[in-house]
Amino acid sequence: MMSKNKKLFFLAQRHIPSGVNSPVRAFRGVGGDPLFIRRGKGAFIWDENGKRYLDFCASWGPLIFGHAPEGLLRRLAQAVRRGTSFGAPTAGEVETARRIPAFFPAIEKCRLVSSGTEAVMSAVRLARGFTGRKKILKIDGGYHGHVDSLLIKAGSGGATFGTPDSAGIPEELAALTLTVPFNDAGALAKIFLEQGKEIAAFILEPVPANMGVVVPESGYLNLARSLTQKHGALLIFDEVITGFRLAPGGAQEIYNVKPDLTCLGKIIGGGLPFAVFGGRAGIMDKLAPNGPVYQAGTLSGNPLAVSAALWVLEQLEVKNFYHTLNGKAACFYAGLENVLCDLGFPAKLNLSGSMFTLFFTPQHVSDYASAKNCDTARYGRFFHACLKQGLYFAPSQFEANFISAAHTPAQLKAALKVIEKALKASGK
Repeated sequence: MMSKNKKLFFLAQRHIPSGVNSPVRAFRGVGGDPLFIRRGKGAFIWDENGKRYLDFCASWGPLIFGHAPEGLLRRLAQAVRRGTSFGAPTAGEVETARRIPAFFPAIEKCRLVSSGTEAVMSAVRLARGFTGRKKILKIDGGYHGHVDSLLIKAGSGGATFGTPDSAGIPEELAALTLTVPFNDAGALAKIFLEQGKEIAAFILEPVPANMGVVVPESGYLNLARSLTQKHGALLIFDEVITGFRLAPGGAQEIYNVKPDLTCLGKIIGGGLPFAVFGGRAGIMDKLAPNGPVYQAGTLSGNPLAVSAALWVLEQLEVKNFYHTLNGKAACFYAGLENVLCDLGFPAKLNLSGSMFTLFFTPQHVSDYASAKNCDTARYGRFFHACLKQGLYFAPSQFEANFISAAHTPAQLKAALKVIEKALKASGK
């Protein structure tokens, strides 16, 4: 008898391209058919067959408080009674924009949008409009949503499927995107020396999480800041994943580097479609209608998403929130390192705060090239062994996994036992 998951996937493929609305959901990177999730609560999700899983994917990062927290549900219930969309300004938009600089001082003004891709697309257009330059610099394997000019040597889904470029992107546009390896100070200095006067912006995740979690080497982000300033280019931090995740002020707070523009998303929306881009007032004021750079959106600042964002910001300010979350994560990581050591397993654990990737390679992973050396087939076997025992990791070797406030120490301890069995099974 065919399971509900399989029936739904069979039906989905008749009506949705590849049966999914985002490529990495298709399980192509790990094999098999995707799960269809019926509900989530706390640290757990349930599929359409009724099976429960401890969730480390967290909807790809935004659910720092776990699934369906009661306070957020109450806030949304209140908001939906007032209406779902107005296409007009609301007080909630103003309050959200007013509060963000307290977390991210580099953001003097911001605009609210509906997705991380939209935030990045708008920031790149603004950088070009502000500088009058055409070229954008990014890192190899850096994924910033499905923006045409940035799907060049991209990570995330592109890394999973081995297709770093996409059909449908004109060669003329691709030629305006330059790439350098992450953490390669020499390559970064060289490209600015050669083409610095043509570069509008250098965009990167300060802690890349879309080739798997990769930590910047000492001084790399400072170099990026000094080179962009020297050559008149803007520095854009894509903190859609790291923003509010690593610290209240994201990676730029931890590394003490102030970008010109910042893109935020995921966590601040509490699981709803919501994102932000912002930066120096002098740059942001170039946006229409007062400025020449056009950007718009009917659902920008949607009242339901804004109500969720305000609730999230309130909760993130609770005393010792990050200390507790990161401490819990550190204990889990220590246990996982012990498991790897005891088994002599050829894998590297890369981590930052409450996000991590277990790379199936014995080599240190510091950039896209070293990430691609991973044994993806073995990761696929590990993924399915975990899934069978009720543990849900990201269905791709090249993604981050996340610990939430809803994960308990007991749940994480139990997860380590599952992981140990799955690692053993992956070698068969």
